[in-house]
Amino acid sequence: MPTELFRPPVLDPGTLRIIPLGGIGEIGRNMTVFEIDGKLLIIDCGVLFPEETQPGVDLILPDFEPIRDRLDDIIAVVLTHGHEDHIGAVPYLLRMRQDIPILGSKLTLAFIEAKLKEHRIEPYTHMVREGQVEKLGPFTLEFIAVNHSIPDALAIVVQTAGGTVLHTGDFKMDQLPLDDRITDLRAIARWGEQGVDLVLSDSTNADVPGFTALERDIGPVLESVIARAPRRVIVASFSSHVHRVQQVLDAAHANGRKVALMGRSMVRNMTIAADLGFLKVPDDILIDHKKAANLPDDQIVYMSTGSQGEPMAVLARMANLEHQIEIGSGDTVILASSLIPGNENAVYRVINGLMKLGAKVVHKGTSRVHVSGHASAGELLYFYNVLHPTNVMPVHGEQRHLVANAELAIATGVPEKNVIVGENGTVVDLRGGVARVTGQLDIGFVYVDGSTVGEITDADLKDRRILAEEGFISIFVAMDAQTGKVVVGPEIHARGFAPDEAIFDDVKPQIIKALVDAASNGTRDTHAFSQVVRRVVGRWVNTQHRRRPMIVPVVIEA
Repeated sequence: MPTELFRPPVLDPGTLRIIPLGGIGEIGRNMTVFEIDGKLLIIDCGVLFPEETQPGVDLILPDFEPIRDRLDDIIAVVLTHGHEDHIGAVPYLLRMRQDIPILGSKLTLAFIEAKLKEHRIEPYTHMVREGQVEKLGPFTLEFIAVNHSIPDALAIVVQTAGGTVLHTGDFKMDQLPLDDRITDLRAIARWGEQGVDLVLSDSTNADVPGFTALERDIGPVLESVIARAPRRVIVASFSSHVHRVQQVLDAAHANGRKVALMGRSMVRNMTIAADLGFLKVPDDILIDHKKAANLPDDQIVYMSTGSQGEPMAVLARMANLEHQIEIGSGDTVILASSLIPGNENAVYRVINGLMKLGAKVVHKGTSRVHVSGHASAGELLYFYNVLHPTNVMPVHGEQRHLVANAELAIATGVPEKNVIVGENGTVVDLRGGVARVTGQLDIGFVYVDGSTVGEITDADLKDRRILAEEGFISIFVAMDAQTGKVVVGPEIHARGFAPDEAIFDDVKPQIIKALVDAASNGTRDTHAFSQVVRRVVGRWVNTQHRRRPMIVPVVIEA
């Protein structure tokens, strides 16, 4: 795997360049740029959700820097499906150039159009469907039906003068999907016969043996759990998981319960899915969550967001007693989703909070209330044997997933030298059936923090972590810069460090002596005096208390 940064050469005419700007080495912010003959095509543009080590961050975007000066060269953004990690960053890209065409399936476009409306962006969209072929400048695209944990997902074949690439998007091979729309193996086999020079393949479950379980297996389990629940049932899932919401609606209907949708994104997405016919809503089953409180506890199911432990989502607020629905003994909470890597602590914190309130919590670890939307190792082996690609580049996964996917491809006969385990910013050039790494760009994290985009740095996040974990010490000193004599202070205040500020009495004489010594050695600048104070306090805190708080000295000349 490339680790050193090196600039790619100037792209030769007729050569296809592929650069992932996100989604490799992580679960999220999927975005891949294709370039040939001066034109760019983008597949997916998603977000990554922050971890505990990124306090205060709302979203993490792909790094747009490599294309920032080439926005006019972008022919289109093509979306494989409607999950946030594939469409969530589109509004931020369109802020840079609003008229970039957006291609996607009916449901995917409906989701992104609703999101863009909230950002007050009116996009130019073009709906496509499986089997359709679109010519976009030097790119010819064919769309292939795949099933996933959201309806209307597509894989994309990209044909160019440099070669043919198949981007799977997120996919699995459920043979009995809820919507009867199976992954089109015939189309994949047809492209295998024609020849695919490079496949970018979903890696999320590559290290999971066997085959991903059927979505249909979930329905009876949900129905059984709801049937046994003595009081209210709260089901948490992704706000775009139409199939899971469908199963909850059906299970609630079978048990004579009403369903209230909770969370703005859940209500928005399911309204769209129902309007387009992707969600079949039984008559009179949905009820406004405000009216649901008037029903007996054994007649209601709440369908909410928050299955990943997001602190501001409905479920976490319930666990923290910050929601109008107060969880209590006899309530049943179902987490109908997989754990996204990095979210484990947040999810278990919510589970513990709910159980402390008396709720019974059912999750994937205790019952089959969720199956993954991604192909496991058995399906990927089958996929590679059907497709027979010349080159393989695993995408969508952490390092362990990418390596496992690469090993599967090699096991099916793809030469090891033709398998590229890259990272975000790896530049791959394709021509004449040969794919090779020609560069490695420096790809960073772009943080959305409130209304700011890209202004928060890793250094800022380090400061936030220090404040949260180690506390804050401020020191104020007014002094005579000529003599080093302290006129006022040192005044020391702390937050999150120690309850009694009298502990600083020991270090104050050290500060005064250090300032006098610095002045006698010729120091006159107040900034230099501030650094003297910082070093003295930092050394004392570290040796006496084994702590590393944020230290902010302020020295002024009297």
